[in-house]
Amino acid sequence: MSKQQLVIIGNGMVGHHLIEQLVALGAHRQYAITVFGEERHLAYDRVHLSEYFSGRDADSLALSNADYYAEHGIELRLHEAVTVIDRNAAEVVTDHNRYPYDRLVLATGSYPFVPPIPGNEREKCLVYRTLDDLDAIRDAAADANTGVVVGGGLLGLEAANALRGLDLDTAVVEFAPRLMPMQVDVEGGALLREKIEALGVQVLTGRATQRIEDGETSFHRMVFQDDKVLETDLIVFSAGIRPRDQLARDCALEIGERGGIVIDDHCLTSDPAILAVGEVALWQESIFGLVAPGYQMAKAAAATLTEGDVTFSGADMSTKLKLLGVDVGAIGDAHGERTPGARTFRYLDEIKQEYRKLVVSSDAKKLLGAMLVGDNASYDTLMQYYANGLELPEDPASLILPSSDGAPTLGPDALPETATICSCHNVTKGDICTTLDAGALDLASVKGETKASTGCGGCAALLKSVVDHELEARGVEVDQSLCEHFAHTRQELYSIVRVEGIKTFSELIEKHGTSSGHGLDSSSAPKLGSSSAPGLGCDICKPAVASILAACFNEPITDAAHVPLQDTNDTFMANMQKNGTYSVVPRIPGGEVTPEKLIVLGEVGKKYGLYTKITGGQRVDLFGAQLHQLPDIWGELIEAGFETGHAYGKATRTVKSCVGSTWCRYGVQDSVGMAIYLEERYKGLRSPHKLKFAVSGCTRECAEAQSKDVGVIATENGWNLYVCGNGGMRPRHGELFATDLDDTQLIRTIDRFLMFYIRTADRLQRTSVWRENLEGGLDYLKNVVLDDSLGLGDELEAQMQHVIDTYECEWANTLSDPEKLKRFRTFVNDDSPDPDIIVTEERGQLRPA
Repeated sequence: MSKQQLVIIGNGMVGHHLIEQLVALGAHRQYAITVFGEERHLAYDRVHLSEYFSGRDADSLALSNADYYAEHGIELRLHEAVTVIDRNAAEVVTDHNRYPYDRLVLATGSYPFVPPIPGNEREKCLVYRTLDDLDAIRDAAADANTGVVVGGGLLGLEAANALRGLDLDTAVVEFAPRLMPMQVDVEGGALLREKIEALGVQVLTGRATQRIEDGETSFHRMVFQDDKVLETDLIVFSAGIRPRDQLARDCALEIGERGGIVIDDHCLTSDPAILAVGEVALWQESIFGLVAPGYQMAKAAAATLTEGDVTFSGADMSTKLKLLGVDVGAIGDAHGERTPGARTFRYLDEIKQEYRKLVVSSDAKKLLGAMLVGDNASYDTLMQYYANGLELPEDPASLILPSSDGAPTLGPDALPETATICSCHNVTKGDICTTLDAGALDLASVKGETKASTGCGGCAALLKSVVDHELEARGVEVDQSLCEHFAHTRQELYSIVRVEGIKTFSELIEKHGTSSGHGLDSSSAPKLGSSSAPGLGCDICKPAVASILAACFNEPITDAAHVPLQDTNDTFMANMQKNGTYSVVPRIPGGEVTPEKLIVLGEVGKKYGLYTKITGGQRVDLFGAQLHQLPDIWGELIEAGFETGHAYGKATRTVKSCVGSTWCRYGVQDSVGMAIYLEERYKGLRSPHKLKFAVSGCTRECAEAQSKDVGVIATENGWNLYVCGNGGMRPRHGELFATDLDDTQLIRTIDRFLMFYIRTADRLQRTSVWRENLEGGLDYLKNVVLDDSLGLGDELEAQMQHVIDTYECEWANTLSDPEKLKRFRTFVNDDSPDPDIIVTEERGQLRPA
């Protein structure tokens, strides 16, 4: 029997999820499926779209690959737009051909709304929706200094973060009297505005743009309703979305009064052969602009196509967000407008900049909604009270007041089986329990079976706590072991090493490890090349122990006992590049370098034919050195006064600085001097993950200190300290830890903070992730570091002083030891260079061919 023709128009997140649901149901054997995607890219993750500006590309954002479609016999036609639906002929029409269908699904999503402002079609007036849009924004920003986002909602603030990440002076213009009017109230909006303005983003609310015209000092001039003006080099419109329903309109499907294709509970349109899902679909007068409802529609549509019984019955629009590093959460009826007799509790801390609001039933028994600005720590707990109708504690206000011993907690055991853990994939606690009962024994298996935490990722912490709790309830020990060789966590191994004074890996594994893996037969002969050979450890425990030993005793990692523990980069004290060459990054503390040293860098680069680049951390990176050249290059650099920059290690990397009060007319403290002092103090400090610092000379924040592990910002009275921020793939805004510290207080606080992190963090755990998993949160960390609640202050400071006192440049140490230099050969018995390294010239420099 021939297959029916199923055509899906749209290859976004919801369209792709529909494919996954159909494959899971075996529908690809019932239907010949053809998918049309208007974009040239495969379906990609729009939830994390802003990470495109932080180094991710289309491939890393992709939800699948072409092989997945081919494997299941699905025809994927990218960069081919459907222009007409011919319902009489049951065909869709593109610029290339006509395609018949028996069933048709519209997953065309939405488009960004551009207000009808005269001048909105000018060059450098852009939108923020697709990867191509982001490419256009990046291109426009290349020769721009300023940017404006029209729209202060969720997408508008995402766009503002993107412009800020492109080093543009950024402003947000919002028609409503506050930012994010759908999610926050007046108090929350005021706090949100204050926090965003503190990041250097100008906020203009209650502004209606009348026209856009040529600027005098910038490319555009925006003229507002009161004739005030704002000049900018580029404009990004992000003022909301509209359903892409034109295809449906043209073929006379039923459309809502304000747009959207009308669907029923089965996702069927007014034509029973045609379905609609996602942001284009209108269910009971509602458009759902989040990914979770779209996924639920996809599941219902797949059931409709396969005669299943799953339906769509609406979706909760609660959201947990981090916008420009600021936490914002909205649950249920956050404004308290939908339920007669609703009562509210509010908590506002203008010093810590936190706002929390509860909306409860008239008898204070049920949670109807909640609003959070500045701190989402209680979001998961509040969400469970709301979603599952749990009875509130006797004093509901305790849920939003600062934590205390009497504050109620809601652990995994208090959640009913119907509790939704992952809203993106509609995974309940009962689903997780069923998966565990079916044989899943770890978090990864649960994720693989249920897809929980593979959408936006907001439920990751809750999912882990539920899985661990349920495994323990079933008598399964939750293994926190570092690896098969050590039945201890990294923190436990750190304590063992310090208490017992163990200084080598071999002694540690002999006393506290299992050379062939705990739970395995140690008498078994190891396989050739196996990392489980007696005493050898593995690629997990060896670098972790190496880091612990270095942090505790600071012996050179180049010593014979420690070299076998290092990964490739630490072994050769240089970052290996993709063509097998290495990069050389000498330390330039605070970015300050003399002309004489700059000349040496240029001469070395020229002599050895190295590609030369200024790094984001205010250093010079020299690429393309072959292994045998590294000692010669470093010999010349060290003679000129340079030393290793530890760009290859999980250690202190850089301390970025602005020019501070020395040169800048806004500077209030000597940021360069402090940056150099910090980098000289903490250079060589080994830690669970790389460490980055920055020091800004004033609150204009030119050094971007609030996106670093340790950020210092000058004030009139001293220094403000921010901790646990990071850039990279998943940026996190640093948190204000202490204010107006003098120099001595600042250094003591950083010493304690860093050493406590090194003591307690997991392997390869950044300070930001460590902070998010730290029981007790920031308040606990402040108590330990600032108030010395554990009585560890003197010990932590002494440990740091030992590291400082025993510092030695690893390259200087190596160059003085002929035995250590023997490692730097491409071939064991030959000093020849690597003949397989081929380079080509580009922009006057050499790069890998």
